[in-house]
Amino acid sequence: MSGRAVTLGLALLLGAPGVARLVAPGLLPGLDRGSAVVLCVGALLIGAMCLTNRDPMGIDVASPPVARRYLLEGGMAMLAYVLALATSLWLLKRVDPMPLRAAVALLPLLPIVAALLAMARYLRALDELQQRIELVSLAVASGVVSLLYMAGGLLQSARLVEIAARDAMIWVFPLICAAYGVGRGAIARRYE
Repeated sequence: MSGRAVTLGLALLLGAPGVARLVAPGLLPGLDRGSAVVLCVGALLIGAMCLTNRDPMGIDVASPPVARRYLLEGGMAMLAYVLALATSLWLLKRVDPMPLRAAVALLPLLPIVAALLAMARYLRALDELQQRIELVSLAVASGVVSLLYMAGGLLQSARLVEIAARDAMIWVFPLICAAYGVGRGAIARRYE
C-alpha cells in the first residue's frame, strides 16, 4: 500500500463525519456544525498533501519494516484521534462537572501524543539525508504557521479582523501538519 493511498484514506476517515453532519444533520446529532466544518477542512488539507507530494506519508524512503510499523502506529493513532474527538464533542454536551469536562475536552490529545511518538520513532530510523529533509520541512511548517498567526494577531490588534481565540488555537497543530506535508514535497524534490 502506498503512502498516497494511506493519506487519502486518512483524509476520508477524517472528512466522513464532517460531511455526514453537513449533508444530513440528524445523522450525527452530537457533532455541531462548526466541528463538522473543521473536520472537512482538515480532510481537504490532508488531500492537498496528496496532490503536492509524491509520498505524503514519507514511507517510501524507509525500509519496509520501518514503514509498516509507522503506518500501523500512525494509522491507529489517527483512527483513535477521530474516535476520541467525536466522543469528546458528544460528551461535552452532556457532562457538567468542571474537572470531568476538562478531562473529556483533553481526551483527543492522547492519540495525538501516540502519533507524535510514532513519528519520532520513524524519524530516528531514517538515514541522515531523509532526517534532514524532515527537519527542514518541520522548520518551514512551523515558520509559516507562526507567520500566519502573527499576521492574524496584528490584524486583530488593528481591529481589521475578529478571530475568536477558540477558533485560532484549534488550528495550530492541523496547520503545522498540513504545511509540513505540503512543504515536504517541495523540499524533497531539491534532493532528487
